[in-house]
Amino acid sequence: MGQHERPSWDEYFMEIARLAASRSTCLRRQVGAVMVRDRHIIATGYNGAPHGIRHCLEVGCLRMELNIPSGERHELCLGVHAEQNLIVQAALHGSSPAGGTVYTTTQPCILCAKLIVNAGVRRVVFQGDYPDPLARRVLDEAGVELVRIEPRTK
Repeated sequence: MGQHERPSWDEYFMEIARLAASRSTCLRRQVGAVMVRDRHIIATGYNGAPHGIRHCLEVGCLRMELNIPSGERHELCLGVHAEQNLIVQAALHGSSPAGGTVYTTTQPCILCAKLIVNAGVRRVVFQGDYPDPLARRVLDEAGVELVRIEPRTK
């Protein structure tokens, strides 16, 4: 029998965030996120239109039509970011994110960084970069640990 190598906790939860991203309805960037406290998942999220609203897979992408670069003009998008949905799901189900860790497939933007700080999250683990140095600055100044991990090779 071959030796089985177990993933680290960060790799394990990041794999679940990648699975959550597969539910995304965004045409430009599929993002998934997982909220974890004490090694227990308290919420998951992915990016897509608000509940009951037709999503980009059905109506197309306004940002693509207007040639809006990534990281700019967030208000011109029907989608709710994965981290935003994550915090909403935690609230809807009565699970406080305070003291927890967010695992997300992409570095949070400034909008999500501000919510993460105010939700009391202490650590963010991510893989993909996002062009938003202000988000990094806000997380750093608020004392939220920001950790980038590489994808796990099988």
